[in-house]
Amino acid sequence: MNMLKIVAVPMHREGRKFVAIFAAVSVGLALVWEPLFWLGCGLTVWCYYFFRDPVRVVPQQEGLVVSPADGVVSLIQDVVPPAELGLGEEPLQRVSVFMNVFNCHVNRAPVAGKVTHIAYHHGKFLNASLDKASEDNERNGLTIESPDGARIGVVQIAGLVARRIVCFVSVGAPLNVGQRFGLIRFGSRLDVYLPKGVSPQVAVGQTAVAGETILADLVGPQRQRPGIME
Repeated sequence: MNMLKIVAVPMHREGRKFVAIFAAVSVGLALVWEPLFWLGCGLTVWCYYFFRDPVRVVPQQEGLVVSPADGVVSLIQDVVPPAELGLGEEPLQRVSVFMNVFNCHVNRAPVAGKVTHIAYHHGKFLNASLDKASEDNERNGLTIESPDGARIGVVQIAGLVARRIVCFVSVGAPLNVGQRFGLIRFGSRLDVYLPKGVSPQVAVGQTAVAGETILADLVGPQRQRPGIME
C-alpha cells in the first residue's frame, strides 16, 4: 500500500487559493508572534484537508443510488420536493446527509443520467442539520434523469458556516454515477429525493461516504432499513 497516497490526499482545485491565503497569513503572523505562526500552520493544514478530493470506488450495479456527500444521514422523511426540481407535488422520500467542517465537501452524482433542471434559491444560513434548512436556506437543486426515466433530485444546501455553493455542471450535461458535480464551503448538507415507491437503504445516524454508500436501489426489492442507535 502506498502510504503517501493515504497521507497526501489530492486537493480539489477550488481549494488552492484558500490554502495559499491561509499560508500567506501564517507567514504574516510569524512576524507578529511566533506561536501565531504555528496556529496559522494548523489552520492551513485544516484548509487543505477540507478541500481534499480522495478517489472513491463507485458501485457500478445498475439502479443504485449512492450518497452525494460524506457525512451523517441526519434525516429521512416523506416530504414534498422543492418546486424548482420539477418532481411534482406528491411527497417523496428525502434522505439528508449532513456534512460538518471536517468532512470532505466534494459532491458526487447519486445516479447516472442527464441533468434536466438546475435552480439556485437564495435564502438564509441556518444550521444545516435542522429540518427547516431544506426550505429556508440558500440552496442549489439539480434533477437527474436516469436512462430508464427515473428522476432523482439532489439539493446542495448552505449551512451556518457555508457561504458558497459551487456547481460544475449545466442543464443537459450527462453524469456518471459518483461523478463530481459540485462542492460547498464550509459545512452544509445534501438532500436526495427518491422516486415514488423507492425506499432508503440507510438509517438515520449512519455515516455515508460520497460515491460509495448506497442510499437506495431503484430496481431491487424495496425494504426500508431500520436504524438502532447503540
